Order: sequence, then C-alpha cells, then structure tokens
Amino acid sequence: MNKTQLKNRIDTANKKRKADLVIRNASIINVFTKTLTTGDVAVSDGIIVGIGNYEGNHEIDASGKYIAPGLIDAHVHIESSMVTPQQFSQVVLPHGVTTVVTDPHEIANVSGTAGLEFMMKDAESTLLDIKFMLPSCVPSTSFENAGAHLSAEDLKPFLKRDNVLGLAEVMDFPAVMRGDEAMLDKLMLSQQIDGHAAGLTELDINVYGTAGILTDHECVTKEEMLIRLERGMYVMLREGSVAKNLETLLEGVTEQNANRCLFCTDDKHLDDLIEEGSIDFNVRTAIKQGIAPITAISMASFNAAQCFGLRQKGAIAPGYDADFLLLDSLDEFTISAVYKGGQVAAQNGKYVGPIQSKSDSLAVQGTVRIAELSPTSFQIPMGNSEKAHVIGINPNNLITEHLILEVPQVNDYFVSNTEKDLLKMAVVERHRATGNIGLGIVQGLGLKNGAIATTVAHDSHNIIAVGTTDRDIKTAVEAVQQINGGLVVVQDGEILTSVSLAIAGLMSEEPFETVYEQLKILDNSLLQIGAPTHFNAFLTLSFLSLPVIPHLKLTDCGLFDVATFQHIQVAVDKE
Repeated sequence: MNKTQLKNRIDTANKKRKADLVIRNASIINVFTKTLTTGDVAVSDGIIVGIGNYEGNHEIDASGKYIAPGLIDAHVHIESSMVTPQQFSQVVLPHGVTTVVTDPHEIANVSGTAGLEFMMKDAESTLLDIKFMLPSCVPSTSFENAGAHLSAEDLKPFLKRDNVLGLAEVMDFPAVMRGDEAMLDKLMLSQQIDGHAAGLTELDINVYGTAGILTDHECVTKEEMLIRLERGMYVMLREGSVAKNLETLLEGVTEQNANRCLFCTDDKHLDDLIEEGSIDFNVRTAIKQGIAPITAISMASFNAAQCFGLRQKGAIAPGYDADFLLLDSLDEFTISAVYKGGQVAAQNGKYVGPIQSKSDSLAVQGTVRIAELSPTSFQIPMGNSEKAHVIGINPNNLITEHLILEVPQVNDYFVSNTEKDLLKMAVVERHRATGNIGLGIVQGLGLKNGAIATTVAHDSHNIIAVGTTDRDIKTAVEAVQQINGGLVVVQDGEILTSVSLAIAGLMSEEPFETVYEQLKILDNSLLQIGAPTHFNAFLTLSFLSLPVIPHLKLTDCGLFDVATFQHIQVAVDKE
C-alpha cells in the first residue's frame, strides 16, 4: 500500500468518497464481541473501510442474510487434494475458504526447493490467499529415503518472501528433544513454528513449548487437547479424509478456551473437498455439536488469523481485508456468496472468479525412478516363525496397531489371505532407483483380490502397494512408474484403472473436474476388487508409510516400530 491508497481509504472511511462496494442490511457477525451487529459494510481497494451508513458505486441489498469473515484453513497440504494450487483455489473458495496456511512438505520431500518454487509460483495468481510455512523435516525422518534434503540454509532465502509465515510442522520430535544442531538451526529461523505432537507426553509438550513451537494438529483425544491448551499452545481441530478427529475434540471446546482453538483439514482428498466441504464442514459440525455459531465461525477465521499474525484477516471491521461470506442461514451455515478482497469469488457453490494460466511444472516431473523388479522382489521370509508383526488399521485414523499374529505361509514365506484379511504390503524406493523395498503385512484393508499402488505415500512418497498376490503387486508398481506417478488398481495381472499424477507423483496437470471424474472411476475399480466402502483404501494406504505416527508403519527400509524408533523384522523371533 502506498500513501495515495491510504489517503483514498481514509477519505472513503470519512465519507468524502464513495466506497467501491457497500453491503446493506446484513446482520454482521462480530468476532470481537461474539454478537450480531448491524450497519452497512463499506469496501474500497479490497479493504473494509467502514461500518455504518455509506454510499457505494456498487451496492448489494443483503436483507435476511448474515455477513461473516472468510474462513481460514490453518494447516493444509494442498498436494493431498491431488490438484495444483490454481485448481485447489477453485475448489475451496466456493466453500468459504479465502485463506489457507499450507505446508508444501509433500512436494518438498520429492523435489526439494524446486517443489517449493513450483507451489509458490502456481499460487501467485490464485484468488485464494495462500500462505506458506516452510517444511521443517525434509526428509521427515532418517528412517526412510526421500527425494530431497532441506537444511536451514536451504530454507532461509524463502523467509524473505511476503507469503511465507514461518516454519511448518516439526515432526522429528526426537531431534528437538536431543537439541540436534540441524534442528536447532531450523528452530532459529522463525518465531512462528507449527508442531506435530502425535503421542507426546506432558513432559514432551514442555519441551515443544520451550522450543517455541506454538501449535498442534495431531490431537486425537479431548485429554490431549486440554493438556496442550493448558501449556499455551493453539490446538487445530482436524477433519481430513483419513484423520477425522473433529467431533471428539469438540467435546473439549468451551467458551473459556475456544479462543485458542482453530480448524484445519491437514490432508483432504479432492472428492471429499467437493462433496463434503473444507473448513465450512468443520463449522457446521461444530454448530451441530452445540458450539455457538459465532464461536464456531471465530474459530474458523479470527482465531487462525491471530495465531499466524494475519492482523488484517478474520473479522468484519475497518482495516480488515474484505474477505467475507454472505450466509442464508447462521445455524446451518449456508453460504450464498463468497467475496475475496471485495471481489465476488463464488456464488451458490460455484467458483466465478478469474481463471489463471497454470505454472510450468516441468522441473517437478519425471520423479519416478525404480530399480528393476523380479518375481521374488516381494517375498517375505518367515524362517521358522509362525508369528509376525502386523500393521493393524484403524479406519479413519492415522494411528495403527502393532499386532502380533499367526500368519499363513507357504515354504516358509508369507502369503496373503483374504479370509483373515492379511495382505502383503510393499514400499518401493522411487527417487533414485536404489532398489530398496520394505515389506510388511497389514490387516484391515479388506481387499478381496488384485492390488493397488500409489506414489502418494506420506511423507517421503515412495511407491506404496498392497495386494493379494506378488504378481499383481509387481504389475501395480510397474504401472505406477509407467504413468510417471499416480494411483493404479490391478486385478489378475490387468490394469483396471490408473490416475496419472505427473507433478512429483502427487498432483495432476488436469483441471479439478477431470481429476474428480477419474477418482470416481477409480472408486468403482476399488469396489471391483472388494475394497471396503466405509473408508478410502488409497488414502488409508498412503499414511501407512508415515513413521512419525504410532504405532507400526512401513518404509522403504523395512517395518518400523514407532514406539522404539527402530526397524524390526516382520517375523517374530521364537523365544
């Protein structure tokens, strides 16, 4: 903003000039007093300049409607939508989300600084306001092989950019606890630091707070949430496609602590964003669960703005960005129109803003490189043991169980058994063709035949596959390589469906409408091979390689016990 702009804004607020836009007769949601107020809302130069009686060059009669601040997703990985920031913007703006705080650590783990540059460039011309937190853990741990390594020195130049807020979720808690030099260097980069406190004790939370880590989005119980609030952290109530913690955590929200509570999606699939919504879903759920509507809206807007120092966002007041929603119903949170910077962005659930040309993605393509596979690449030897360490799935939860079960085998090798729902799983290193293949056994995924494979495998995004036969697993893995990354469903050695995610093996180059149609076809193929319907098999699979979430996971280096932070054999040693 220059001096002339400031003078014009002041003159408009002082009624010496007409406003660009005036919204009349709406009930104003006041996040400061938690009340409904009245008055014209005057907008000029993308800023709210006054509330009262104003004249505008363009005036809208919003009688019977409510005006609310635009919603903020406090923590999201845009890559998990499988579309680019440009396309993601068109998906979430109709749901009232006008700002997101994103952590691009998915693409950074594949393509390093080139991935960060692509995301920031593609985000530049979106109507959606995309703020970035810099990935703190690339690679996320030392227990798997990622495609890149980012040090504090690599991240430092990005801090100079206006759209960068701070340091993203610190997942490597052991490094924080030990005070590792490399981690200390990253913690010193910014005073705005996000946490990742899955399974941490009260003592661990003390360490986090002392390190300057302000937030956590990994709470799964009310008790965890209250401990973090008591220690002064902001808690993000998450509702993603796999991690669905919102309803449980809402039980811990009170009028006394709600000001430290925010909403986030973390990882949400494109079809869920389109059909269910984004942060608007969190608001509606909170209201249904008894949270006062204005409190729920404040959690979705003003609280997130306060947490991240976005001083001009999150409220309907003079000096704030003109990012707002017109609601038909407060209790049902029905959105009729979305405005971004005083410009209409969506009406009646449809994006109506400008369409920008997409950024060049060539630098983040061609990222799938695997060593040649053989028919024996996926054999799991059991030796003389009848029991194995098995990953037990909890539907719609990132936390897995560490099971010890008797498993079927032939000639001392494990074989999948659909009746017992015991399937073979593999993580194949795909960044440098090292030949690393981690093998394990999973229970609860429910496939009846065939195999699935994907390059969306948090956080290092190697190829992860699961299936009923070695042949189908091999076919699926090789098919993923052939399409330069993506998702594949195989049955009896034949490819049923594939969705190409050529951008780092994470995002499609296609418009979101095309990707949505492709995912629907993929869902039908999953049904064909007997996948369950009460959770998404691909989404669940994609988190089974995440070694920073309890209890048992699989990386390209092998089966990983999160409790002991070490790799273990699949077969259980006989006593």
